[in-house]
Amino acid sequence: RRIDEGIKFWKDNEELIGRVSEEFGVDPQIIVSIIGVETLYGRITGSYRVLDALTTLGFYYPKDLKRDRSGFFSGELLHFIQLSKEENLPVDEVTGSYAGAMGMGQFIPSSYRAYAVDFDGNGSRDLWRSTPDVVGSVANYLHVHGWKPGEPVARPAVAAPSADAELVSTGDYKPAVSVAEASEKGYRSSVDLDPERQTAVLKLDQNNRSDYWLTFDNFYVITRYNRSPLYAMAVLQLSEEIRRGME
Repeated sequence: RRIDEGIKFWKDNEELIGRVSEEFGVDPQIIVSIIGVETLYGRITGSYRVLDALTTLGFYYPKDLKRDRSGFFSGELLHFIQLSKEENLPVDEVTGSYAGAMGMGQFIPSSYRAYAVDFDGNGSRDLWRSTPDVVGSVANYLHVHGWKPGEPVARPAVAAPSADAELVSTGDYKPAVSVAEASEKGYRSSVDLDPERQTAVLKLDQNNRSDYWLTFDNFYVITRYNRSPLYAMAVLQLSEEIRRGME
């Protein structure tokens, strides 16, 4: 469904997406895919009052969890109050996810304030009803975090039995070794790559095996949008299917 609706969303907004892609230097299929993964192209933007969600997480964060993120969410609450004044939002009516993410691109308040753009030029940044603002804001987020258009995101790799397990990324997916070094340590790409390109090694557990990938700067950029490598891989693989559908 996300593939089919992604193709339709792209076709319905082809001129806009092309213009945004050109201006911000972000591959169009990635922009479309993120909106698809986040909210099914605007169909599911969340039904929690953002004020309630951020207040609860900021002041009543569960004590039995390993990480206490109450400080983060109380900070987001302050950003939300400031955002509501800047964008003239009804602070007690705005809805979003259980964690306070809003709109078609699911921006948390600090990200909304920092990266949302008024691409339709009407004087406000509307991530619910303005498709130009949504597409432009997603692209701007990726652009600011270093997206490199046309460059690879990830490539499948084969791990030798003696591959160095310490090379596998566990939390920070920023490329730190060359493709040549990764190959020397047992992780060889299934396609030809520049041996000097910087990479990281990703391991994904399947039901009865492990898959290995060489990931690059653009993969790291997607993890700035959402830190989960599974999220980044979902965005990548959906984007490839949508691009093939468009072709």
